[in-house]
Amino acid sequence: MDNKEIAKILYEISEYLAMDDVPFKPAAYEKAGLSIETLEEDVRDIYKKEGLKGLLNIAGVGKGIAERIEELIKTGKMKYYQQLKKKIPVDLSELSTVEGVGPKIIKRLYKELKIKNLKDLEKAAESGKIRHLEDFGEKTEQNIMQSIAFLKRSKGRFLLGEILATVKKVYEKFKKLKEVERINYCGSIRRMKETIGDVDFLVISGNPQKIMDFFVSLPGVVKVWGKGSTKASVRMREGFDMDIRVVPKRSYGAALQYFTGSKDHNIALRKIAIEKGLKLSEYGLFKGSKMIAGETEEEIYKRLGMDWTPPEMRENQGEIEAALEHKLPKIIDYNDIKGDLHCHSDWDGGANSIEEIVLTAQGIGYQYIGIADHTKFLRIEHGLNEKEILQRDKEIDKLNQKYKKFKILKGCEANILNDGSIDIRDDVLAKLDFVIAGVHSSFKMEKNKMTERILRAIKNPNVDILSHPTGRLIQRRDEYQIDFDKILRVAKETKTVLEINAFPERLDLNDQNIRRAKEIGVKMIINTDSHRMEQLHFIELGIAQARRGWAEKKDIINAWPVEKMLRMLK
Repeated sequence: MDNKEIAKILYEISEYLAMDDVPFKPAAYEKAGLSIETLEEDVRDIYKKEGLKGLLNIAGVGKGIAERIEELIKTGKMKYYQQLKKKIPVDLSELSTVEGVGPKIIKRLYKELKIKNLKDLEKAAESGKIRHLEDFGEKTEQNIMQSIAFLKRSKGRFLLGEILATVKKVYEKFKKLKEVERINYCGSIRRMKETIGDVDFLVISGNPQKIMDFFVSLPGVVKVWGKGSTKASVRMREGFDMDIRVVPKRSYGAALQYFTGSKDHNIALRKIAIEKGLKLSEYGLFKGSKMIAGETEEEIYKRLGMDWTPPEMRENQGEIEAALEHKLPKIIDYNDIKGDLHCHSDWDGGANSIEEIVLTAQGIGYQYIGIADHTKFLRIEHGLNEKEILQRDKEIDKLNQKYKKFKILKGCEANILNDGSIDIRDDVLAKLDFVIAGVHSSFKMEKNKMTERILRAIKNPNVDILSHPTGRLIQRRDEYQIDFDKILRVAKETKTVLEINAFPERLDLNDQNIRRAKEIGVKMIINTDSHRMEQLHFIELGIAQARRGWAEKKDIINAWPVEKMLRMLK
């Protein structure tokens, strides 16, 4: 069992315990699961080297949990987990993907309607059985049906943030092989799309057989769909498929361009080639039978009279015309971000102290970090009241004295209440370096009301940043109903910054909204919304989203020097 599988079991134990109102233990199992999921080293390797002692050194893993992990590693099973599953035999991983359906609701649905899985839930909702349960009603039933329909639409695709780490590990393994001259991943993962169907690898090698053998025997492969002399296809444990192709060096650039896509971008490129009397395919760019380009992508674009286009922009959304006119924007680079302003500390129930977050941020190479703990309306997130915010700020003052060459900025993620007011007094907000405000409740408000709610919040002179502006959760929840153009106009007038939230299931703003914000001149910020220090690395996903939206350094305020950024905010 790898880290993800062990973490999944710990998460499910947490949910089973929450169903029975067991105190403290659910949080302990969830914390241990988070620690293991984000570990760089394989838990099995830690146990192999250090035994139970090594497991106990993992943050959040106490003696009881360590012994159960040991049992999993040794036997592949855990009696405690099996007992909990037997008591309430439901498919937790399926049912908990439905928005608004948590552990206690799952328990009630099982006890009262014998609902075990998504199919049972849908059947019960369609037949009107859920509305008759106490405290549920017709609206809850409709919301469940809408959420199930939403899940069905996105079936078969995986969040970029869920599988990117696995893909990178495979990539790094291949890079170390002496038989590999060059390797890239292609398709939607190279374009850094929000969701991924499958993954393609492209390799140059003088020993294709070795590549095929290595690929089909990778850790995590559960099924080999096919294995030939230069191509193989496998299913990974996480449920997605991977293909690999070995191609000749002379055709590598053409194949890389072709398999990266998008389909619409490729069709447009082939039309340009035909207009020039050429033919473009995965094998190269040809004039008659003579190959005139193919070894690199750059030479193909150049021969077509275009600038090379970053993969994230290849969607036939105007980049073709811009590349032909040599007017592609210089989009933000993955190394341009100087700090992250949306980090939750242990003051509001996050996993790490402010100092631990600071040290992680320094390791990334940041110049500053912003602590944006939740505020009091979000009691479930241990939101801080005015007094607690000021107490926390004293700790930040001490740390700023200790780390003189690094700035720790005082902020909060306040709540936009239903009437658009903020849940923290203005006199306290005014003392902070920055204020993020976001909608965290009543997501299904009517369009005009939700728009006015957000507009009132961003007109508050103390609000600097609007967090996860459209409220979507990828594959789980649609955007709020809002007049986004109206919000953009007011954001420009009030100099309110819109967040590109890099958390894997948010990636909010989406690429189209980023382009709209850029075109109107609204500034943005890329933040991780991290609740653990390891999640600071989600920034890569947010940068990719910004690149897909054609954002440049001038559009993203945390790509600026800190003094310039703070002038913009306050």
